[in-house]
Amino acid sequence: MSGMASAPPRARTARLLFVATILAGSFLLFLVQPLVARMALPRLGGAPAVWNSAMLVYQALLLGGYAYAHAIGRWPIARQAAVHLGLLVLAGLTLPIALADLPAPSPGFEPLWVPLLFLLTIGPVFFVVSAQAPLMQRWYAADAAAGDPYWLYAASNLGSFTGLLAYPLLFEPNLSLGAQSWVWSLGYGALILLVAAAAAARWRAGGEDAPLAPAAAEPIGLRRTLLWLALAAVPSGLMLSATTHLTTDIVAMPLLWVIPLGLYLLSFVFAFNARSALGHTLARVAPVVVLLAGGMAMVSQGSGGLTTAFATVLMLFVVAVALHRRLYDDRPSPARLTYFYLIMSAGGALGGLFTALLAPVIFDWVWEHPILVLAAAALLPNRPLFAWMDRLGLDRRQRRIAILVLLILAMGLSGLLYLWLVEQNDALVLLGMLGIAWCGILLLGHRWAVVAVLAMLMLGRGGYQTLWASIEGTRERSYFGIYTVREQDYAGLRELTHGTTLHGLQFTDPAERREPTTYYGRDSGVGAALGVLPQLAGPEARVGLVGLGVGTLACYRQPGQAWDFFEIDPAVVDFSRGEDGFTFLRECAPDAPIHIGDARLVLETFPDARFDALVIDAFSSDAIPLHLVTSEAFGVYRRKLEDDGLLLMHISNRFIDLRPIVAALAEEHGMTAILRSDLTRLGPGISPSVWVVMSPDAGRIARLIAMRRDLEWERPPAPAQSLWTDDFASILPFIQWQSILGK
Repeated sequence: MSGMASAPPRARTARLLFVATILAGSFLLFLVQPLVARMALPRLGGAPAVWNSAMLVYQALLLGGYAYAHAIGRWPIARQAAVHLGLLVLAGLTLPIALADLPAPSPGFEPLWVPLLFLLTIGPVFFVVSAQAPLMQRWYAADAAAGDPYWLYAASNLGSFTGLLAYPLLFEPNLSLGAQSWVWSLGYGALILLVAAAAAARWRAGGEDAPLAPAAAEPIGLRRTLLWLALAAVPSGLMLSATTHLTTDIVAMPLLWVIPLGLYLLSFVFAFNARSALGHTLARVAPVVVLLAGGMAMVSQGSGGLTTAFATVLMLFVVAVALHRRLYDDRPSPARLTYFYLIMSAGGALGGLFTALLAPVIFDWVWEHPILVLAAAALLPNRPLFAWMDRLGLDRRQRRIAILVLLILAMGLSGLLYLWLVEQNDALVLLGMLGIAWCGILLLGHRWAVVAVLAMLMLGRGGYQTLWASIEGTRERSYFGIYTVREQDYAGLRELTHGTTLHGLQFTDPAERREPTTYYGRDSGVGAALGVLPQLAGPEARVGLVGLGVGTLACYRQPGQAWDFFEIDPAVVDFSRGEDGFTFLRECAPDAPIHIGDARLVLETFPDARFDALVIDAFSSDAIPLHLVTSEAFGVYRRKLEDDGLLLMHISNRFIDLRPIVAALAEEHGMTAILRSDLTRLGPGISPSVWVVMSPDAGRIARLIAMRRDLEWERPPAPAQSLWTDDFASILPFIQWQSILGK
């Protein structure tokens, strides 16, 4: 943007117009992404893969938009403007935004159905708006006096970043989805006017004959094109793998979806600015950051809490700045601008395709993350921080010996690091990690040696255990998560984890095998209610359970009762029915039907007043399936319950306090609610839990309390002031920041 102040008034006005047009288009483009994903939650659930599928569609549409901009870029500006404005108006006929009416997917077809839903919902307007950034830069550069147009791409991504921030902080907490859609539509109308004004300004300036004729463009070879693809693909893939971590362990909501994407977009602001001191500094230290933060990329025994999450997003930002800055440094002349952005977009789409579509099918764990970290290390600018070999005067042979010695030292430390990790010696683990990282820092300037050291650090810091779990075949990956079975022979336990959260536990001793464990102990809210259900609802009580897990609750079934399980993930059913896996279901409820699909949709097909008790236990890791905690969802539960039935909801969560919102929902639907926090009476295999027990019949709640007087029951807190609905919800008032910051 340098030189703007010295330009003639007319030129300054034109520049401001182009900046405003690009900012508006990018703002709308990235405001609509979380908006549509939020609309889709009631139909798709809260799996992190849903957001990754959405991002894959957005990247594909972005590629299409960039290809379109490249294709029409050779025409005169008047013709480009006529075509582009015409397409903008035609796409606008699909507004306001509303979800496409598609039938529910068959189990296993979610990876194809989810992208189709997003494509049909937002495809036309997203496609045409995505062409804004390269097309406006092309029009801007048509004036020979305008100068280098690439700085406008930084402005474009600043608009994108602002749009992402605006959604969770302004739009979602204050506007319903319907209002959000109309506001976006009004913004789209304003964008059409800005595009028309920009076209008119450039046409009046006589820029349509353009000094950007293809004949004058520089040749670009295959090797350079492939480098651009790789430099764009790796940050894109890393952005999605970081998203998977955050949304698995906290909550599948746009508030957290936008953090990795926002940092990814912000990286362009610093990378596509030659004067950015921060961009230069980050690119310089990027290899060190990757060595220190990327060394944790193979850890699978636990997330490591806030520290690891912070390190993950920091590494993403630094890597994205460094690789995008390398792209910027290798940019072609403005005559090949649209081709450059087309290849960049293709690289981004390839990174998304690998992470969102191929990796879940190929790998049993998130192996795409360490692979992408290693790829980043191979692509980063790789210069020594200090030329110690030169200072020592080492010749070529001596340098090779020094490199070999450092590689051997890193390998030895990697083995020791594994042993110290097994012994849980935190001080030595930290020392070992720093030692290996220091070897990598000394090897900067020797790209493949640094990559090898990083791989050794990954293996030593959890990689051997993660790799062994894959070799043993104790882990399975589905569209909805990653599940790992572990045998704790010393404790006589078998456990299933989902993400970093315990998903199920069973004693292997036949005498204890049917004993409920984890969040479902006999003193938990659900254990207390199901234990006395025959006395409350009769011997032939009908029970529905949303969320199968390993089938632990099945062993509360009494003779004469009719039970139905609802589970969205076929992989979970396989674990619960495995011959050499968990036996709760096989031993306690072998004939109970399991209904595959989203529970809210499947429940709608059941007759009203079908159940005497309905258990909602569908949280995966600490992610909240928001569509199961809205007023509309509670309306479904209420209709499917008998007038004196029990609704039991598991709300244990490390980061979100759901008690006020559930209290408000119970009140809205005329139900009496009590809380059971099982935090102290924890026997072997029992985990702390918080359950809410509700019923339209206050007398039934009173009878439950009387029958389990040995337990402490609590009144729910004051209801939240606003209900969560399919059209309006915000987690901001319910985040337990002290839990997040105290991790």
